[in-house]
Amino acid sequence: MTDLLTAVSIIFIIAGPFLLVANRFKLPTVPLLILAGIIAGLFIDEGATLELAQYGIALLVFSFGLSIQFSAVRTVFADSEVAAVGQVFVIGTLGVGSGLVLGVPLAESIYLGIAAALSSTIVGTALLDTEIRRNLVHGRLAKSIHFIQDLLAIVFLLVLGAGTLAADPIAAQLGYGLALLAAAVLVNRYLFDMIGRFAGGSDELMIISVISLLVVFVGAAESAGISIVVGAFAAGLAVRHEPTEYLGLFNGLESIKDFFVAIFFLTVGALVAFPTLEKLLIVAVLVVLTGVVKPAVATAILMYKGYEARSATLTSLSTDQVSEFALIIAIEALLLGLLSQLVFDAIIFAAAVTMITSSVSQRYDERIHRGLASRGLLRGTYGKIDEWSAVPETISDHVIIAGYGRQGRFLAETCERLGQPYVVIENDPVRRRTVESECAAFVFGDAMESYTWEKANAEEAKLIVSTVDSEPVSRRLLSLEFSADVILRESDRTTALDLFEAGALYVSVSELLAGQRLSQQLQDVLDGKLTPAELRDEQLTDLRPRTDAVSHRQR
Repeated sequence: MTDLLTAVSIIFIIAGPFLLVANRFKLPTVPLLILAGIIAGLFIDEGATLELAQYGIALLVFSFGLSIQFSAVRTVFADSEVAAVGQVFVIGTLGVGSGLVLGVPLAESIYLGIAAALSSTIVGTALLDTEIRRNLVHGRLAKSIHFIQDLLAIVFLLVLGAGTLAADPIAAQLGYGLALLAAAVLVNRYLFDMIGRFAGGSDELMIISVISLLVVFVGAAESAGISIVVGAFAAGLAVRHEPTEYLGLFNGLESIKDFFVAIFFLTVGALVAFPTLEKLLIVAVLVVLTGVVKPAVATAILMYKGYEARSATLTSLSTDQVSEFALIIAIEALLLGLLSQLVFDAIIFAAAVTMITSSVSQRYDERIHRGLASRGLLRGTYGKIDEWSAVPETISDHVIIAGYGRQGRFLAETCERLGQPYVVIENDPVRRRTVESECAAFVFGDAMESYTWEKANAEEAKLIVSTVDSEPVSRRLLSLEFSADVILRESDRTTALDLFEAGALYVSVSELLAGQRLSQQLQDVLDGKLTPAELRDEQLTDLRPRTDAVSHRQR
């Protein structure tokens, strides 16, 4: 334990200056954390680093489990399942074959295939750094693909834990794993809310209870002789709830997650060993398979399933790295003597490289997509937009509302009251059924795609209103040069002025409008036009769901 605490101390002492530099110059933190880890690895025993990596990954996997929202991935699960499994099969096979070509024994080449095939949840989805991106089709697809691959990784871990290819030990390991997952579902459904009631709204008691559940599941995994990562993942599923139900709890756990995210990248760097020529050949193959071939396979599958090129490309770019699950599999295989130091070092080195390149590729994902499209490497497929949209062919002189959140609904209701035809554009799969049931004319597609606006018959529209607080979306709309006037939404005043100069008719600045409304309400109360009770009732009416809204049908 002393060695472990010493390792943590050294890692963070060295990481501190790197994080300050990243914050000062607004640099991506992942490369700098890995670089700090490489330096820290010169002063830390590998055994302590391996132990720290195991616990760090286990706690990260716990965080992944509790953040899963099945409602968010259910709408795209069937397609992402095909993409995830197809990607694992193709890249895994290529990884094993490449290892054999390089002279790596079959038993170890399998681990190369696993490393190339599985993608990192922490890098792939954590870099979807805004709520808007997470809720769009490619964000939902990315989360779903990572979730499916995490489940496959757990199966690999359980098989590895058997220590043999004999059927009975493998069946026993799989049985224990399924039992833990089943227990997690039962705790989540019947016990967790009861714990919440006993906690009486205390966030501190809830956090202690959740940590206790984590200890119980990890202890159960160790007692059953299976990886603690499986127990940690099950504990996350047991705790999983909508964040709004236990906001204080999830905010506290998010801080813990951020701590272990840093630990993870630092330990990856600390495990990097000086490469030999033979090792570099293996690393180069893994990097190409992971960073180039794997995204290409995912893009091809998703486009075949009917997704437009942009959504398919941005989704695939979230899979261009080695998974933390692949690392824990490699660590356990090394400790069991099933993996040579050479192949293990190559996997670690490739993981470090792809996690750095992935942070760059996701920062410039739009440019990558445009570059591929401009070179004719991505042919347009719009099957999903056509399948999920309904716009009358004769519609004209209509209003197009981009985004069907609260503002979008208000605008749609206003159009209905005025008898004004409108078309809703939405790209969040969770809202698709709502849009279908409440709107007669709608397009389910990416606002960044020209075809989405063609489908909405934008050339014949009289007004386009975007409720999406996204500068890239706003600038894209202005670049399409509609004859209709364009109203946009923006949270930053400086950007709003730039959008005005670029041709917007009006830019809604949320903070400014909220301040103006509050000022008017205060004046009404002081002038006696509005009583405090009426002000309170008015606010409650705005906050509560509109269950009595009329059906938005234009048919």
